[in-house]
Amino acid sequence: ISEDVIWGCTTCGYCQTVCPVGIEHIPNIVDMRRYLTMMEAKMPSELAVTLKGLETNSNPWNVSAQAREDWIGDLEVPILREKGSAEYLVWVGCAGAFDDRNQEVVKSLCRLLNIAGVDYAVLGTEEACCGDPARRMGHEYLFEMQAKQNIAMLQKYDVKKVISACPHCFHMLLNEYGQFDLQLEVMHHSELLNQLVSEGKLKVKGDDKSSITYHDSCYLARHNGVETAPRELLGTTGASLIEMPRHGRDGFCCGAGGARMFMEEDLGTRINHERTNEAAETGAKEVCTACPFCLTMMSDGIKETDREESMTALDIAEVIERNLIN
Repeated sequence: ISEDVIWGCTTCGYCQTVCPVGIEHIPNIVDMRRYLTMMEAKMPSELAVTLKGLETNSNPWNVSAQAREDWIGDLEVPILREKGSAEYLVWVGCAGAFDDRNQEVVKSLCRLLNIAGVDYAVLGTEEACCGDPARRMGHEYLFEMQAKQNIAMLQKYDVKKVISACPHCFHMLLNEYGQFDLQLEVMHHSELLNQLVSEGKLKVKGDDKSSITYHDSCYLARHNGVETAPRELLGTTGASLIEMPRHGRDGFCCGAGGARMFMEEDLGTRINHERTNEAAETGAKEVCTACPFCLTMMSDGIKETDREESMTALDIAEVIERNLIN
């Protein structure tokens, strides 16, 4: 198996869901990455930079860890060390804290939670990377360090319920932190927002005239079965939802999973271009995502295929916020 194949995997999981004999490709691929990373120190050069950021500042962008609260600005967002306790912890994630575009998504989510009167807080500078990039690129030792650090913080505040706008953080906290005997109730933000709308705590106009196609995150739909809540939520806005041929559990990857977010892609057709073409063929003017990586990749795909005047990419929280009854 060539190194191009080993590092080309996005861990999207499609191969495993359709394999007629149940081969588990992803654990095998990640195991080979572990050997290359931890035994031979061989990896794409971009990942060496990513690892440095994870080791130094616990985020793949290598921004100062002390800047993890800067996104809050003047927004009213309670911080757990000051509040003491909360029903829900909003897990901001590295993209939400450090990526300019995804900071807007987390702000939108927090404004919606404020309006709905949800008892929540964030960890701020006490939050570290969930460990998804480190584990997917094969640096198991670093992943365990990050996971144990986060678990100690969650136990310190006796956190029981977590909200995440990132399917990768969602997946790690829900499924993979369990190997360290931590059990949490984890909700994706689309699930909680759908619940808040159905309970009447968020009131949506229902007359949105937009045409939207919803892009399923692999780590949300395929790995964790969250397909219905985002669609129900979008349905409350009145927008026209046009499905791509590949959607739900059979959706097509954006190209950023498996730490591919931090690697260059130079073989064949770029995955996000392929997915952007599929989205454009629906005729929808907006691509709605529910994942920071997907939002980045779809935004880049729209820009790189010269569709900025005809299409835009939004997170589901932003769609709901613009449709709120004031």
